[in-house]
Amino acid sequence: MKKIISASISLTLVLTLILCLASCTSTALKEGLWETAIYTEDTTLGDGAKTAVVEFQIGEDKITFTVKTDKETLGDALNEHGLLEGKDGLYTKINGVTADYNVDKSYWGFYINGEYAMTGIDDTAIDESVTYSLVYTK
Repeated sequence: MKKIISASISLTLVLTLILCLASCTSTALKEGLWETAIYTEDTTLGDGAKTAVVEFQIGEDKITFTVKTDKETLGDALNEHGLLEGKDGLYTKINGVTADYNVDKSYWGFYINGEYAMTGIDDTAIDESVTYSLVYTK
């Protein structure tokens, strides 16, 4: 009888711990800068013929957008889904999160396959063989 009670209590504690951890990870991205984010989980957008994989990162946390589009450039593809805000190719808000160098010295770093991009988002043709990254930098 003691073994059954002990096993039941252990099982209950393990299940409770698993549920707590699962709920913590789903809300972790909704705190701090993530509070204003449009998307906080990996998301597929669109239904076009081309596919662009875009990582969106703040600190150690990141999500991935898989954008299916018929647009030619990454900027057009992201604009198509309302993910970029700014003017003249200078984006201060991406996925609803603001990075404004004039306010707090933060900006969006743009990387292609982990290397700092030599072109802007608007001038980068979609290449399905690479991964694009937009990284909040301060």
